[in-house]
Amino acid sequence: MAEGRTSTSATKSARRTAEIAEFADAVLHGLSKRPRSIPSRFLYDATGSALFEDITRVEAYYPTRTETALLDSYGDEIAALAGDVETLVEFGSGSSRKTSLLIEALAGLDTYIPIDVSESFLADAAKRLEAKHPGLNVKPHVGDFMRTRNLAGAPRGERLGFFSGSTIGNLTHEEAKAFLENAAEILGVGSTFLIGVDLKKSLDILLPAYDDEEGVTAAFSLNLLARINRELDGDFDTTGFAHTALYNDGKGRIEIYLQSLTDQDVRVMGRSFSFGKGERIHTENSHKYSVSEFQALAQSAGWQPVKAWTDPADLFSLHLLRLA
Repeated sequence: MAEGRTSTSATKSARRTAEIAEFADAVLHGLSKRPRSIPSRFLYDATGSALFEDITRVEAYYPTRTETALLDSYGDEIAALAGDVETLVEFGSGSSRKTSLLIEALAGLDTYIPIDVSESFLADAAKRLEAKHPGLNVKPHVGDFMRTRNLAGAPRGERLGFFSGSTIGNLTHEEAKAFLENAAEILGVGSTFLIGVDLKKSLDILLPAYDDEEGVTAAFSLNLLARINRELDGDFDTTGFAHTALYNDGKGRIEIYLQSLTDQDVRVMGRSFSFGKGERIHTENSHKYSVSEFQALAQSAGWQPVKAWTDPADLFSLHLLRLA
């Protein structure tokens, strides 16, 4: 037993060391170039993941409740079209709260594999889902869903992939295509894939969802700077930067930035970076699609559209795809 615990602890320690090294490389590189940027995946440490859960409960943030309503309304139809699914694989699962609706609809489901970078969120989700769905085999996979290449030890059978929350919108079109191609490798021929996709809509609805009056989204963004301070010996003054959300009409996406409120110098891991007033760090994109635009993207990656569902207000969509 002691050897097993030591081995597990060493594995976790090695993984944590690798994660910090990757974070450091991305931050130092991103702050050195112009325009400055840090990949959005680094927003989701344990604190960031918890803050994002808070965002999903903000009144202006429509995607979570709208997608949940679609799953509640069409879960049985989705399950029927997906077929005899034995294994559900969720990419970027987070807390997996919406997943229960899908699990309940999949009558023959045996195994659930959530993939997420946050080990604590995976552990909490596993406990909750095992308690709520007795007999379900939950096999968490800690990792970046963009970089996961296989699911060692996972049962084959009929697989359904699940990618919720319009997380695919955080990816550029090229990245989204690469992700869909990689998911095809993981899920295998004959599998199905259910993806939540945010739709194009009025800016009166769109912008408040990414810059709420309560300031929850701002706290989520600014946590990236606090994370740099915690993990990379940074000295960012988080009150010296502001969360900024803009819509890029040409690229059909929301763009999130951290904007310097004054001229200032910042140190990270012993290196100094100067910011001018108004200078920005790009942290995230959220692409919006029409139904036909997303179906064309999926087809370019080898997936065939089966059916799409939208809410009455055309805020959000669910797409079921099949790999021929």
